[in-house]
Amino acid sequence: QVRLVESGGGLVQAGDSLRLSCTASGRTFSIYAMGWFRRAPGKEREFVAVIDWSGRRTNYPDSVKGRFTISRDNVKNTVYLQMDSLKPEDTAVYYCAFGLQFGGIATDSSLYTDWGQGTQVTVSS
Repeated sequence: QVRLVESGGGLVQAGDSLRLSCTASGRTFSIYAMGWFRRAPGKEREFVAVIDWSGRRTNYPDSVKGRFTISRDNVKNTVYLQMDSLKPEDTAVYYCAFGLQFGGIATDSSLYTDWGQGTQVTVSS
């Protein structure tokens, strides 16, 4: 059974940092690209970050570039999202998902599968 479990969300103030974790099971984690997405209330799901299967390439939208960093530990089957200089507009439920096998840095959510349950991030001003 494929499973992704996110953790690390919480309530923080603007300017603070959080590190989200997403641990995978049921699949050979190391051969898949991994992505983070978010959904804010009343908005559509938004791409946040992706790391390719090798860990050598990453991609971010302009809204988080320079503030967020994605990384992975293939021994622990875990992908991380370090979020610095958080802003109120970063408030959302954050989800991780499997990308393409031996895949690159796609940003289209339709290319991702087996989503986690999400972790809430709330940034107060």
